[in-house]
Amino acid sequence: MRLFIAAYLPADVERHLAEMTGSLNVRQPMPEGRSLRVVPVEQWHMTLAFIGEVEDAKQEAAVGALHALPELVPEVRIAGGGRFGRGKFTTLFAKVDGDVAPLGDAVRAALRKRRVPFDHRPLQPHVTIARPSDRLPEDELMADLEALNAYRGPLWRVGDVRLMKSELGPKPHYTALATTRDT
Repeated sequence: MRLFIAAYLPADVERHLAEMTGSLNVRQPMPEGRSLRVVPVEQWHMTLAFIGEVEDAKQEAAVGALHALPELVPEVRIAGGGRFGRGKFTTLFAKVDGDVAPLGDAVRAALRKRRVPFDHRPLQPHVTIARPSDRLPEDELMADLEALNAYRGPLWRVGDVRLMKSELGPKPHYTALATTRDT
């Protein structure tokens, strides 16, 4: 199974960001059969650790890591934007600014302690908005990036951290397996 640990946005922050992104080129209707692979608002999250494919036995260790997290409630906000990749690998995201590094470090330390493998690349706190690939003209993508770079969302305290199962495909699906609220 494919797993990751993520922090989820509170409803008011989701609404605020959804309102802002509603006018972006990536959120505009496309002709039939074309998709900019917009991430639905209910799937917006900030990945703290990508675990990837693991055997079922490691799921329990990952749940234990989540439940062992210290009480860290950093204050963050969506501020700015960016993109990963180019051409058919383009991903548009909103940056998360604030004191999220200690939470990311705690998640990764808890996973290490329980010998759950994870991606060790540096944490880049963000919320993926869309994966437009090369289907959006560069000038429209740059306009979206400019709009995201000017955005400053409301502050919130990260208190909803979840272990998620990810099912890939044309319409990816995420299922919460555990949450820090379960403890």
